[in-house]
Amino acid sequence: MRAAVVVVDMLKDNLGTGAHGAIQREGRAIVPAIRRAAAAVRARGLPVVFANDSFLPGDFLFGGRMPPHALRGTPGAEVVPELGPEPGDHVVPKRRFSAFFKTDLDQTLRTLGVDTVAVTGISTPFCVMATALDAVAHDFRAVVLEDASAAHKPAVHEQCLGLYRNNALWPLLRVETVDGFLAALDAGGWGGEA
Repeated sequence: MRAAVVVVDMLKDNLGTGAHGAIQREGRAIVPAIRRAAAAVRARGLPVVFANDSFLPGDFLFGGRMPPHALRGTPGAEVVPELGPEPGDHVVPKRRFSAFFKTDLDQTLRTLGVDTVAVTGISTPFCVMATALDAVAHDFRAVVLEDASAAHKPAVHEQCLGLYRNNALWPLLRVETVDGFLAALDAGGWGGEA
């Protein structure tokens, strides 16, 4: 297994006091788990990718309940400093929920020899799951790191993950803890799978 950790939308606007800070407490709570997962894959010579909202003013998505946030080129669209990015990490700006949609993430991961995507960040029912499902749609194994992702309410996070814990795509799509993911990484996969 050659994995990459994808950190989704851990941005100043999302985790601060900005208009889209509804997930601030839950998002801040997962920072240590994301740091641990990212440090562990970096130490193994594997990639970390930051997939970041990068909207333009007047974006279509702001026509619903979602307020303008993470506007391209503003400080609010930057990753929170306690996560990075660090030298050698990759940054993928995104305009929609999935980190794969109209970005170069697929090509970047293939160039890096990745076959498994471990998704972290916010928000579980939207950008995290859209990225995980699109990873599978692009022929990557996907692992949602349950203790390194969050929704605006813990119950919503658990309900969303409950839909995917025992799913028809298993073992291509998994829900796992950071510890379980790192153990599988050291073992070369789950149960010896490549």
